Order: sequence, then structure tokens, then C-alpha cells
Amino acid sequence: MPTVKRTNFIFFQPDEMRAESLACYGHPLVETPNYDRVANEGTRFDKCFVQNSQCTESRVSMMTGLYPHCAGHRTLWHLIRPHEPHLFKYLYEGGYDIHWFGKNDLLAPESLGCIKEYCEPMGVERENLYKFGEKEYYSFHYKPLNCEHDEIGDYIKVKAGIDFLRTRKSGANPFFLFLPLLQPHPSYTTHSNFYHLYKAQDIPDLRPANLDKKPNFYELIRKYRRLDELDAMFFKQINAIYLGMISYTDWLLGELLDVMDELNLFEDTVLIISSDHGDWAGDFGLVEKWPTDYSDPISRVPLIVKAPGGVVGHTVNEPIEMLDLMASVLELADIPSEHTHFSRSFVPNLNGQRADPNRCVFAEGGYGEAEPHAFEGRWDRSNPPVKGIYYPKGTLQQEEPETVCRTTMIRTMKHKLIRRPLGQDELYDLVADPSETHNLIDEPSLRDTKRDLENSMLEWFIETSDTVPVGRDPRRFPS
Repeated sequence: MPTVKRTNFIFFQPDEMRAESLACYGHPLVETPNYDRVANEGTRFDKCFVQNSQCTESRVSMMTGLYPHCAGHRTLWHLIRPHEPHLFKYLYEGGYDIHWFGKNDLLAPESLGCIKEYCEPMGVERENLYKFGEKEYYSFHYKPLNCEHDEIGDYIKVKAGIDFLRTRKSGANPFFLFLPLLQPHPSYTTHSNFYHLYKAQDIPDLRPANLDKKPNFYELIRKYRRLDELDAMFFKQINAIYLGMISYTDWLLGELLDVMDELNLFEDTVLIISSDHGDWAGDFGLVEKWPTDYSDPISRVPLIVKAPGGVVGHTVNEPIEMLDLMASVLELADIPSEHTHFSRSFVPNLNGQRADPNRCVFAEGGYGEAEPHAFEGRWDRSNPPVKGIYYPKGTLQQEEPETVCRTTMIRTMKHKLIRRPLGQDELYDLVADPSETHNLIDEPSLRDTKRDLENSMLEWFIETSDTVPVGRDPRRFPS
């Protein structure tokens, strides 16, 4: 009897890449021909949203199919532990070899036994463009990487993945190749060939700073990082470098695509391209991200999938969530899940179907003040690392803990509501105001809309508040 050929997977995941900064998502300036190619040959999800605005928490959700509140994965330091089910464990038990070249932010050390091969090459060190004490120092604006490509960590990761593909033996186990890159994560810098690719004066207008009714951490981040002392052109320069970083990841993607073409891998391999969250990149006069912000630059990420036999050039305009990754990969791999989760397979969309236009998507983050171990910046206050680029972020969380209070977002095709128990709620009409510049939380005409969104959020919390473990335990003592 002939053996059935199993589906392989490659997950190309640049860090902190927002959807709106890609050409195939409508950016008028950036050049991303390889992203565009995959979108033209596969399926592009136009409205894909992450479940948390930080690395670890978002990755845990997409690999477990659970929201952050389901198991308390709300911080950068609480990764998937051995007792928790997740995609890689299912694939490993189903006979897959998992090769992982890039950052972790996902599995606790005790959970890595299901990974056949992993490494995180760091590459050349990044260098701040400004000296400590200068007002630009904490802006993440760094010097270009004037080095060879093989000295940059992301190139080394992709090259390791390519080497694996080239040397893989015939008849080997099916594989999942995971390539979680660093760029375009700040600091804002990239290879010198791409650093100056875009000019600040050519950047379209960014979302303005100092808008009314924005949460107080917008102003406080600008204050703590001294961003309020920088002009609009400075933030356009930040954005220009961010676009250069994206074009660099596009070039790396092209290197991968060339090898996939050469080895005919598209015949039996699913290519998935996405990210864990976005980046302000100068919008609102801000840089990086924040645990309790769910503006679209932070929460909307690209998701492009090219699968064997899938439709060509299909766009899904309805909303989906990034935690749908788990159910989708398991369906394509023909492996059942064994735990209760909230991931929905997007495989039908790869075959040309629409997604649910009435679906609400959710994201959440932040901590309670009774969880001091969750906050960033818990260093020795007598000797804090003041020259560290994340010093302002940690200090702000310690001095103003309400800025990272527990926060939940609900988003439909038309509206977005963000609730914070300590106030500073946000409500946006996404049709009239897609840039989210007018917070309508107190608008009388939207009172019914706000109530309906709050009711949907409550129902979601009730349905997802916990999950019952699979299996039963005996109620009597052992004989």
C-alpha cells in the first residue's frame, strides 16, 4: 500500500509587524514584493487580530487556542508549562519533527522536549544612535547595521531554516519549520542597504499625538521616554526605518521562497506568514507597544497562507483571531485536539469561503495590583538599569500601575470598545474613523451600541472564563 504524504508547514513570523505597513495591505509607499507574491498565490486575511499586544502572551494564545485569561498567561515571563496542551505538543505526538530557528517567548524550558531542534542566534549587537542623556536616547532610534548579512541574527535564522530544507532526507518525518524573526521589533534599525530605503519626507501623515480622550499612558509614555520633546518629522523618520525593516524581512522571505520553489515544496507544504502583534512606529507620537493598548497598529497583524490545493488570490475581509492558528494547522495535519479551546479553523477560507462577518474578536492584557510579580520593572530600585532602553517602560509600570490595569477589547466590523476597570474606556466608529482618532465613549447616540458591545463582552467572558480538564479523576482513595 502506498504511504500517504503528510502536509509540512513553514511558519514565517517576523516580530511586531503590523498589517497596515505592508504593500498587499494597502500601504502606498513600502515595497514588499515577496509578501505580495504569497498573497497573490494564496489567501490573505485582511482583518486578523492578536489576543494580546505583547510577545509571549500573544504567542501562547495562538499555540493553545486559549485567551490569556483562561490560564493566566498575561505576562512576558509565564510561558507554556509541561501540563498545558499546545500545537507543538500535538504535532510532536502526531509524528512531526519541529525545527525552530529564532526567539522563544513561547515554551518554558521544561516544555521543550517536543522540539527536535532549536536555536536563537543573536547576531551583531545593535547600537543606539544617541548618547545617554540626549532627549532621543529612549526613542529606539538606532544606528544602521553596517555589516554583512550573515552577521545579522534574522539572516542566520532563515539561513538555518534553508539549510534544514536542503539537507532533509527523503522519507523523513513530516516537519514544522518555525522561523520567528526579530525584525521589525525595535530598536529601529536594519541592514544598511534597507535602513535608508525610505525617506521621512515621503512617509504619509501618521496618527497625531495629543488626541483627546486617549488613555493616560499615551501621554505618560511620551513623558517618560521624552518623546514629547520630539517633532513630527522625527516620528516619520522612525516610521521610515520601520518600513525598511519590513522590506528587509520581505527580502528574507524571498530567500526562503526561492528554496521552496527549487525543492518543489509548495506541493506538500503550507506556508503561513504572520506576526505576534504590531507596533506604533511613530503613530500617536509613540514607539514600540504597551500591554493595554489595542489600537489597530498594535492588534491587527498580517496573516497570509499558501496551501497546496488552496485558492489563488483570495482575500478574506471578515474578522478572525490569531488563536485560530492552532485549529487550522491541526486540521491540515489531520491531528485531533484533546483539550477544550476557542480556536476556529480557517481552512475553509483557504478553499475560497468567507469567514463569519458577524464575528466579534477579542483581545486582553494588563494585570491587577494584587499581582506585583506581573509588572515589568521589578529591578533593584537602589540601582536601576537607567541606561537600558526599557527602563522608562518598567519605571512607568512601577510608578503608575493603573496604566497597565486589566483591559479587554471587543471589535466588530463597525465598532471597537476597550474597557478598563479603572476608567479611560474607548469606543470607536471604525467606518467613519478607521484611524481611531475620535474616542466616542461619551457619545449619546452610541449609547445602545456601547451597551450591546458590553453585553457581547460579558457573554464572551462567561463562555471562555475557564475550561474543564479532559478526563476524570477517581473520587475514592486508591485501594
